[in-house]
Amino acid sequence: MKNSRNVIYWLLTGCILIFIMVVVGGITRLTHSGLSISDYKLITGTLPPMNQQQWEEAFELYQQYPEYQKLNYHFTIEDFKSIYFWEWLHRVIGRLIGIVFIIPFFFFLVRKKLDGPTIKKCLILLFLGGFQGFLGWYMVKSGLVDRPDVSHYRLAAHLTTAFLTFAYSLWVALDLKYPGKKEIHIGIRNLIRVAFVVLVLQIIWGAFVAGLDAGFIHNHWPLMSEGKLIHQTVYIEQQPLLKNFIEGKSGVQFVHRYMAYIVVALIIWIWYQTKNMKLTTLQSKGIQSLLVLVLLQFLLGVLTLIYAVPLWLGVAHQVCAFFLLAAMTFTLHRFTK
Repeated sequence: MKNSRNVIYWLLTGCILIFIMVVVGGITRLTHSGLSISDYKLITGTLPPMNQQQWEEAFELYQQYPEYQKLNYHFTIEDFKSIYFWEWLHRVIGRLIGIVFIIPFFFFLVRKKLDGPTIKKCLILLFLGGFQGFLGWYMVKSGLVDRPDVSHYRLAAHLTTAFLTFAYSLWVALDLKYPGKKEIHIGIRNLIRVAFVVLVLQIIWGAFVAGLDAGFIHNHWPLMSEGKLIHQTVYIEQQPLLKNFIEGKSGVQFVHRYMAYIVVALIIWIWYQTKNMKLTTLQSKGIQSLLVLVLLQFLLGVLTLIYAVPLWLGVAHQVCAFFLLAAMTFTLHRFTK
């Protein structure tokens, strides 16, 4: 067999690095650090400013863009350093992920440790990684023109691609670890597929909420405001009506709020449908982890909303979403041939 344990370790290492990058990316977003580095230098940008002159040059460059001119005009160079760090760290981890994926891939390829199907899957992973880097640059570019914020569409594309790259990396690793799968319980498999799609949609709308800062309004639960299930601004912020749910702060939060109930309901239904079935140990553990994580994620979402997105809760909510997607990917894999 050409596939080896080392290939699995390589793929799982990539999963861990993507996880770390998503966490740092969440902190970067919540600390409003994402526009601190306005130029993109693939090689030389790996090192931060190393002396006072370089810091002053970086700060002068930052002062030429809308975020400083419209929002952070009171910043000193020390304030600038604090936001620069998170964006720099985020980019460095991105470069590290590229190295970790590319160099071992060619090593395993030359050593003939990869069979044909795995090579094709790894090429898809390399494409996803490169596309993710492009989306990061494309996202930052949107905040350097007129307004001091990135496009929430581009933010969603950047974040969602990271999540899907992680999920696909995990799937490929699981293919190698458990090569002898058999298709079992087709109905449950299809139900998990539906839950997976809805979860990805929920992640996209979560990115919309983050990109529009929509978590800082309507900080009530279970109602959107005192005495109201649906706040009136949900459907009057934008015209036409549909635009409210993809560009309006209230509408985007509304979708994210109530789609969370659908995700919870789907996973509870999966658990209920399978609780009396004869499942393998891994199938059973996958479904149990889904149930625990979705309830924890729902709780974190409510707390994040009520307390108006404090940094630690915002990061915890994003981390739990990552674990929930991992559990969904693992569980779907265990029900797929």
